[in-house]
Amino acid sequence: MSEMRAIVRIRNTDLDGRLKVFHGLTKIKGISFMFSNAICNVLHLDPHGKLGELSPEKIKALEELLANPSEKIPTWMLNRRNDIETGKNLHVLSSEVRLTRDFDIKRLQKVRSRRGLRHAIDQPVRGQKTKSHFRKGRSIGVQKKKAVPGKAAKPAPTSDKGGKGKK
Repeated sequence: MSEMRAIVRIRNTDLDGRLKVFHGLTKIKGISFMFSNAICNVLHLDPHGKLGELSPEKIKALEELLANPSEKIPTWMLNRRNDIETGKNLHVLSSEVRLTRDFDIKRLQKVRSRRGLRHAIDQPVRGQKTKSHFRKGRSIGVQKKKAVPGKAAKPAPTSDKGGKGKK
């Protein structure tokens, strides 16, 4: 058994070596718990073993599988099937996830599709109602009037009684 490492670096992501292999792989952006389980099954890794105890050979095999998962993992598990630009089945990880998502949104906006326009105006894209939600960025409710420069603010009248009405 090899020594325990505190940090394991896989696909430009630092992972805590104390985590279980199954749980630790899900910390890489783009790997779900199902995909992590498939990786453990394909590479015959103990899903309940620690990440820090993996040998360098196992980590290298893991890197190779993540670089080209379409050979050993079923295509329905990949997160980018039938890519628009290449037509291939891909699985994007880490920073590629954000980049491809941004490029997809920009492409939708460029072709002026409904989804692209909804993204552009920060509205819900998938048909949700907007009467009571999605009001972020706008002021809601009553706003206080701005003080006029040069005039001092009058103090509020105080009442000796505890009642609500005016005098």
